[in-house]
Amino acid sequence: MPLPPVLHVGFRNYIVSEHVLAIISADSAPMRRLVHQLKGSQQLIDATQGRKTKTLLFMTGSCVVLSAVSQETLAKRLGAAELEGGEE
Repeated sequence: MPLPPVLHVGFRNYIVSEHVLAIISADSAPMRRLVHQLKGSQQLIDATQGRKTKTLLFMTGSCVVLSAVSQETLAKRLGAAELEGGEE
């Protein structure tokens, strides 16, 4: 059984690309409030390694992943991961 494609979200952190629902900019006030509300819960995964959060990835299972990589870069990587997974 082949492994599902993964998405590199920065600093050697990877997520399963099949579980990504949305890639959202972290610059807006509602997104900053959401991150503040989720801090300390098991629903928030911080993959920024202490850097500025640029992107929030909403995952299946109501998890949110914080990334220091821009949403444009992640979208390109996600598209490449889907192409690689579709060729098999």
